[in-house]
Amino acid sequence: MSPAKTDAAAIPVAVEPNRDEHLVSAVESAGGRVVDLADARVLVWIGAVADFPDLDDDIEWVALKTAGIEEYVAADVIDDRRVWTNASGFYADNVAEHALGLLLAGLRQINTAVLRHWDKERIDTSVRSLHGSTVAIIGAGGIAASLIPRLSACGARSIAVNRSGRPVEGAALTVASDRTDEVWAQTDHVVLAAPATAATHHLIDAQSLAALPSHAWIVNVARGPLVDQVALIEALRTGEIAGAALDVTDPEPPAADDALWSLPNVIITPHVANPASGLTRAMAPWMAENLRRYRSGEDLLAVVRPGQDY
Repeated sequence: MSPAKTDAAAIPVAVEPNRDEHLVSAVESAGGRVVDLADARVLVWIGAVADFPDLDDDIEWVALKTAGIEEYVAADVIDDRRVWTNASGFYADNVAEHALGLLLAGLRQINTAVLRHWDKERIDTSVRSLHGSTVAIIGAGGIAASLIPRLSACGARSIAVNRSGRPVEGAALTVASDRTDEVWAQTDHVVLAAPATAATHHLIDAQSLAALPSHAWIVNVARGPLVDQVALIEALRTGEIAGAALDVTDPEPPAADDALWSLPNVIITPHVANPASGLTRAMAPWMAENLRRYRSGEDLLAVVRPGQDY
C-alpha cells in the first residue's frame, strides 16, 4: 500500500503519547502541522504497545519508533487499513558502532583488564586481533551495511547472511539465511543483527555453538531470544567459545543470580546500542524525510506490511 499524493497544505500529524521536541521539529520542518490525534492523518507513535490507541480510518499512516515490531505483531495492532512504517535502518550507525566496540572489547580483553587489573600474563596470552579475521553478520540489513566498512577498516572480512542471499556490498560472501549452518565453520566471530521471529528463535544453540571455533566471540545487538542462553552459558563455561558480548538478553535484564553476570568471558551492556535517551533525536531526520515523501506521493522508507513479522 502506498500513500496517495497529497495536496500542498500542511499535513496534520499527531506525535503521541507526548509531543517530543525532536519529532515535532522534524514534522514542522517537513511541512507538517502537529495536532491532536482526533484531527490527524498521520500518527507518530513513540509510546508503549500496551498504550496504543484505537484508530479510525482518518489515520492514513502510522510511524513506529522501533525497528523491531514483534510486540506490535503479537498484539495484532498492525492492520491493512493504513500505511505502517517502522524504524528499520534508522539507527544502523549507532548499533554498528556499538557492535564493533563490543567485539573489540572482547578480543582485546578490555573486559578482563577492568575486572583483573594488571593481570598481564593472563590478559597478554588471551588478546586476539580483529585484523585478518572473518566476522559473520546474521541479519544483513542496515546494520550490516554500516558495520561492514567498519570491519574492513580494521582489516577483517565479512560474511553477510540475509533472507534472499542477494549479494551485500562489501561482504566477501553472502549466504541465504536457510544456509546459515554452513557459516559457522567459515567464520571467526558472529554478530547477531537479525529480527526476532519464529525462524530466528534460538538461532544460536548448542549445535551452532559447537560448530564455531573455540576462539569465537558472539556479539548480540539484535534481540535476546536469538540466543539459547542455557546453551550459551554452558559453551562459555567449558571454553567451547571464547566469549559473548551482549547488548540484549532474554529476559532483560538478567536475574541478579543469572550466571551471565559471573562469567569472566561475558560483556553485558544494558540495551544501549541505540540509547533510548537519544532515540527520538536519531529518528527525527528520518521522520522528516518520510513526511516529505508522503507529501510528494513517493514510496515511504521502512514500510511494514500486514503479515510480516519485521
